[in-house]
Amino acid sequence: MRRSKSVVLVVGVVSMIVSCARAQDWPQWRGANRDAKISGFTAPSTWPKELKSQWKVTVGLGDATPALVGKRLYVFARQGDEEVAMCLNADDGKEIWRDKHSAPAVTGGPRDHSGPRSTPTVADGKVVILGVAGVLTCLDAAGGKVLWTKDEFPGGWPRFYAAMSPIVVDGLCIAHLGKEGAGAIVAYDLASGDPKWKWTGGGPTYASPVLMILDGAKTLVVHAESDLLGISAADGKLLWQVAVPVRQRFYSSVTPIVDGRTVIYTGQGTGTKAIRIEKTGDGYAVKELWSNDDVGTGYNTPVLKNGLLFGISDPGNNFFCMSARDGKTLWTDTIKYSRFGTMIDAGPVLLTIPASDLLVIEPTDAKYAELARYKVAQEQVYAFPIVAGNRIYVKDKDSLTLWTLE
Repeated sequence: MRRSKSVVLVVGVVSMIVSCARAQDWPQWRGANRDAKISGFTAPSTWPKELKSQWKVTVGLGDATPALVGKRLYVFARQGDEEVAMCLNADDGKEIWRDKHSAPAVTGGPRDHSGPRSTPTVADGKVVILGVAGVLTCLDAAGGKVLWTKDEFPGGWPRFYAAMSPIVVDGLCIAHLGKEGAGAIVAYDLASGDPKWKWTGGGPTYASPVLMILDGAKTLVVHAESDLLGISAADGKLLWQVAVPVRQRFYSSVTPIVDGRTVIYTGQGTGTKAIRIEKTGDGYAVKELWSNDDVGTGYNTPVLKNGLLFGISDPGNNFFCMSARDGKTLWTDTIKYSRFGTMIDAGPVLLTIPASDLLVIEPTDAKYAELARYKVAQEQVYAFPIVAGNRIYVKDKDSLTLWTLE
């Protein structure tokens, strides 16, 4: 694979790129803890009529959410026949460094989405990216130098191309790679790229792994082709497993939600279900807690807030609120949106982009309550908005814009 590198803006050595995210950093898929929650956001007493655009830069095609760490944005997009990793100054959008490599043409149904889907993961001074062809690359976050590259399944990727976002746990970069019927969850040493363990089984889906703590041990919850898996982050041992068959034309595209020992999952056309992982002898057992067969999501991950689940239903494409305690649907709005919307928990409010508008929603179990609405793009937005203080970064089809709440 051809790779070239250019440094566009000469900067001083970064004093520190820390492994632990600051309160408003967004260092990976769905934020610091992969739960779409941010802290420190102060909602205005009166929402303004519009947001103010500070800058807008063309970065390339792609649905991947940028990562934000400190004053740096890490963007992954497609420009022509190449996938490009970029580091931008979060204050003014100016480019600090970039690295690019050739990428295959995206054909068939996904051809209108030729750019990367996978969100960069920033940890321990490194940036990890996963291209549409399943090639995993680790770069130095300060200067963009390529540290290592892995192509575990050459020429093999999911039907709609690689979309899961890698996770870093205790110095290990872990990714689910491969294609339908042939895949593996692989852990590499983040610093060197040396392989540490591999679990071979079902191929990857379009969901991303999250962490669960079981008896003090870090466990990866991974949505594979036809199973939900609990994998030891330390050694790749399979700890628990439950079948999650898909129905009709659905694909597993929703990241599991972890709440203590409870896992809530959806996205297969079978509604929403909750399970509890219980200790049994030397192993673990899976107990179903509840199932809501009527309401689920297809291509958006619900937010868990104060014991409530908020998301966009599929089918239906309506905002909904569900009790995370028993799965009961509490309300469903009547307005239809895109099933590809995103939603984050910003403390006192929920922020969501169900199409091209940023909506501010009150997180209540009584009814859908919209507090404000802002136009932030001209076409459907697939990436998450990144909120830091009064700043809101929005990646649309090919541009990145900084909006401010004033």
